[in-house]
Amino acid sequence: MKDRNFQMIETNGIRLRVVVEGKGPLVVLLHGFPQCWYLWRHQIDPLVEAGFQVAVPDQRGYGGSDRPEEIESYNIVNLAGDVVGIADALGHDKFHVVGHDWGAPVAWHTALLHPERIRSVVGLSVPYTRWPAGVLTKQETFGDNFWYMVYFQTPGVAEAELEADIRKSLRTVYFSISGDAPGDLLAAAKPSTAKFLDGMIDPDRLPAWLTEEDLDYYAAQFETSGFRGPVNWYRNIDRNVEITQQLEEAKIEQPSLFIAGVKDPVLSFGGGGWVDQMDNNVSDMRGKVFVEGSGHWVPMERPKEVNDALLGFFKTVS
Repeated sequence: MKDRNFQMIETNGIRLRVVVEGKGPLVVLLHGFPQCWYLWRHQIDPLVEAGFQVAVPDQRGYGGSDRPEEIESYNIVNLAGDVVGIADALGHDKFHVVGHDWGAPVAWHTALLHPERIRSVVGLSVPYTRWPAGVLTKQETFGDNFWYMVYFQTPGVAEAELEADIRKSLRTVYFSISGDAPGDLLAAAKPSTAKFLDGMIDPDRLPAWLTEEDLDYYAAQFETSGFRGPVNWYRNIDRNVEITQQLEEAKIEQPSLFIAGVKDPVLSFGGGGWVDQMDNNVSDMRGKVFVEGSGHWVPMERPKEVNDALLGFFKTVS
């Protein structure tokens, strides 16, 4: 694995471990669940070579960053504040923000909550949308069917399942919602009494985009951090709606881009309408890129396509 330049950056009352490389306009790359800075390993060098400074944190709760105990610490206002603090520490008034999975809502909300700081925003996998509190986190919405966001609400339950065999858990999750999986295993029907990994596939052989060395690194990060912090992000879904009521009618006005794998199960969320709803909430959407053959982990599964999309987009901004 290539050596990276890590900095411990104090921001917003915590310390984040951040890969910082290059010089030029700042691009902050935000991972989601269950990842760490390493998700973006294929994007860092091309962005640096294109003339950007790149900052890639382990977000709070993950990897080498601080892991506050309180569930409330992982709300969207704090997470957006963490991102702005990285830019402050590196001396940038304005910056580009790119987020995948949970990193995408953080990126979208950083643009909304700190509009004067954001040059442009890119969301991967998760479109910007708003929903009423309770819709995604209450079992009544899903009848007798399992829904992982509901399962994640009770402290300790998901942690125990995922930490029982961290390497196997990660291998299973990475494969099962990738473009290599046979169908949508994230939203596959199973009873509400099921566990998160039930019905997912632990592959006999890793897909081409994930090596044993990659998995070693990921497993080591979660051996350090555990899963409480990462799963706490889900325990703030309703709180996030409640504490951002002022954004109910707000539009993201910065130049924006959306990227997703064609086989990403998230595209089917909300009946498949979330991507189209972005048109009502994002006023300068410069493109929606759907990458053939890729599932959820598009920065890993199809790095060239992602890099081309990012660099092309940044040229339209600057």
